[in-house]
Amino acid sequence: MSGFAWRPMRPADIDGVVDVARVAFPDHFEARECFEERLALFPQGCFVLASDEEVKGYLIAYPWALGSVPPLNSLLGGLPETRAEFYLHDLAFHPHVRGQGHARPIVERLAAELRAAGAERIALVSVNDSLAFWRGMGFEPVSGDEAMRRKLESYGGDSTYMMRKLRGAANGAPAS
Repeated sequence: MSGFAWRPMRPADIDGVVDVARVAFPDHFEARECFEERLALFPQGCFVLASDEEVKGYLIAYPWALGSVPPLNSLLGGLPETRAEFYLHDLAFHPHVRGQGHARPIVERLAAELRAAGAERIALVSVNDSLAFWRGMGFEPVSGDEAMRRKLESYGGDSTYMMRKLRGAANGAPAS
């Protein structure tokens, strides 16, 4: 791996996060205010991959009801009080650091921290042909109703709602 390391996100990192998001998700733009709000609402779910002060990746997760996805480029306004279910909103990298082994450590760190706090599941929407990647991280596709399918349309044609169990067995294998 390169000289970059994961650390908690700080308000001063938002410019770098927006820059990475712009490159990583050109078809799924989200305004700066969305990132600022997520950091303010649930800082313990926000991390950056950085070297000195240069941000080259980020992960954002927060409590969210299973079976529901927040609309893209929208403010949440608040979070559910329950902390059993979480939504991994983004895992993004600048192209210069992709493929260097940075994803698994932060996904596993998030899973371990959430499990220790009593969480049961993490959900996400895979985009940009990332289904196999997320399966490799222990997430499995979950079928949804018509309302879910409509929401997923805003994420792109290849989007899939996925979930990872943090407790008990997932598809016959121990949860990791």
